[in-house]
Amino acid sequence: MNELLRANAEKIVRGAIQAVQPDAAVKRALSAFQPLAGRTILVAVGKAAFHMAKAAAEVLPGIDSGIVITKYGHVEGEIPGVSCFEAGHPVPDEKGFAATREVLALTENLDADDTVVFLLSGGGSALFEEPLISGQELADITNQLLASGASIQEMNTIRKRLSGVKGGRFAKHCAPARVFSIVLSDIVGDPLDMIASGPACPDSTTCADAVQVVQKYGLKLSNEAMQALQKETPKTLSNVDTQITGSVRELCGAAAKEAEALGYEACILTDSLTSEAREAGRFFGSVLKTHAADGKRLAFIAGGETVVHLTGKGLGGRNQELALSAAPEIDGLSNTALVSVGSDGTDGPTDAAGGYADGETMQALAAKGLSVDAVLQENDAYHGLQAVDGLVITGPTGTNVNDVAVGLIG
Repeated sequence: MNELLRANAEKIVRGAIQAVQPDAAVKRALSAFQPLAGRTILVAVGKAAFHMAKAAAEVLPGIDSGIVITKYGHVEGEIPGVSCFEAGHPVPDEKGFAATREVLALTENLDADDTVVFLLSGGGSALFEEPLISGQELADITNQLLASGASIQEMNTIRKRLSGVKGGRFAKHCAPARVFSIVLSDIVGDPLDMIASGPACPDSTTCADAVQVVQKYGLKLSNEAMQALQKETPKTLSNVDTQITGSVRELCGAAAKEAEALGYEACILTDSLTSEAREAGRFFGSVLKTHAADGKRLAFIAGGETVVHLTGKGLGGRNQELALSAAPEIDGLSNTALVSVGSDGTDGPTDAAGGYADGETMQALAAKGLSVDAVLQENDAYHGLQAVDGLVITGPTGTNVNDVAVGLIG
């Protein structure tokens, strides 16, 4: 393993993630906030919910009460006046359902003079949930969608209609109170109604769109779930003001600055990468292979959110698959490496943020009796990379603005 390239690659991604922490962005968004005469209630949902709520609590003139719902292991202390709950992600669980009921009870029977400050980040689709079907079937449908390779937009088109809080239904529940929503975007293009399935945003999708997704991927739904898909979501909301803060574009820009500070010539290939993870990895590797002999210190950067189509029963995530898929393309190139991570510090159902591969990865795998093709066919990138010290582990980062991949030459 090229230790210098590894160190530089991780320094770039860690520095980029640090640069897009939500604390300052939330405080900026609240700088002009003027509470109404009634109560101010704080609700924060998503992987970055704790840090967003902590920042808001430091600048809001007064919070009457509040609730945070975030992923297991993401609560990092106490916030005065705010109750913090942890729940399951990416598959919703009973802890999330119970915490959501607490939010609904807290925001029930509000007046027009009351304000709900709603802080939303990625992961909210699983964490903030009042299911209209059984929790067991909701988990099963979520697993079917994750295994199918469906895009996040397609997944959320389904999940909105199986939920009592998604697709604008939470904002409708809060009415006539005002909902002041601050959104940390984790979806390419920042579609408000898709981020965490849009609890406080009018839904742009239709029942027909949901049925098409079911048919496209051959999803198995009960009659009860199919009936839920036929109930239309709110198309207009008059009690919501929304600000988007933070995005994958900012993450890529921060990575470019970090790379340039280390002496690399940086090039952002895209901030809207949405292909299959294996295809993205092979393409990224081919780009590095093309430029490996240029005699320059180069950094190629891509951001977005790829998808994984499950073909095996191994352990891994889209960033780990992307990094591992690049290994055959850069095999033998001593001056070339690729790292790909999720900005929230978690990649799939693992403790890794992503993966690292360089020109020695293929040889190291072969020495362990492993092949890239076999590992990927089993979707076991975690154990494959673990065997060659290719996992990148950051722990929870406090933010969530998609993924970033950085390829280095020189």
